[in-house]
Amino acid sequence: MEGKNTKNKIGETAKSGITFGSALAMVISYVNWHSIGWAIIHGLFSWGYVIYFFLRY
Repeated sequence: MEGKNTKNKIGETAKSGITFGSALAMVISYVNWHSIGWAIIHGLFSWGYVIYFFLRY
């Protein structure tokens, strides 16, 4: 029974991380470029854009 609970918690954590990564990428993008279009595109790339931004700047 504990295996199912642990597996479910990991899934919830992963979903939260993906959502947080998308939101963070969109905020960074909007602050940087002042464009909703770019923010949406960067939100789709999620953590990839966040990592790129921190490595680049």
